[in-house]
Amino acid sequence: MIVVRPVALEGHGVRLEPLEEGHLEGLIAAATDGRLWELWYTLVPSADEAPEYLAAALAGQADGHMLPWAVRDLSSGTIVGSTRYHDIIPDADRVEIGYTWYSASRQRTHVNTACKLLLLSHAFDTIGCQVVGLRTDNFNFRSQRAIEGLGAKKDGVIRHHLPRRDGTVRDSVIYSILSAEWPAVRRHLGHRLDRAMPVG
Repeated sequence: MIVVRPVALEGHGVRLEPLEEGHLEGLIAAATDGRLWELWYTLVPSADEAPEYLAAALAGQADGHMLPWAVRDLSSGTIVGSTRYHDIIPDADRVEIGYTWYSASRQRTHVNTACKLLLLSHAFDTIGCQVVGLRTDNFNFRSQRAIEGLGAKKDGVIRHHLPRRDGTVRDSVIYSILSAEWPAVRRHLGHRLDRAMPVG
């Protein structure tokens, strides 16, 4: 049975810092880069929503079903987004990776691949997960491409699954990576990072 605890993860130009109240201003600045809260199919907080967003993430951690991080870009020292483990099921050796978003200026860079490699390595190699899940809104096509680009397999679609911020209800596209698939996925992500990392 897996045990999941807050821990900092660092490598490939990013550091995942266990989320805390001191990250509030950094999260607001990161979300403002691209006005990400205007994307109706995501859960990125506006400045007004950020305190409640952070409090909910920390409450999920206290309850044992979430482990949230702030994402820091080491080249600039700034917070550029957030991600977390969620739907943690210790008896099934399973976590999901989600609630992931990045500043517009860091999208389509090495940051997502770096974060996913850190999160997956920790899940499989340190915690001992047998499966890691990922899910996204059926209209978040960029996220679906990004997840498939990791090497995750599509499990299916849960219809009328979760409420969106605008009051509609989304279908969720569900993906997973099994522990037996992890070595190939790790090799693939390492190769992607070698090509994507900035030089100098």
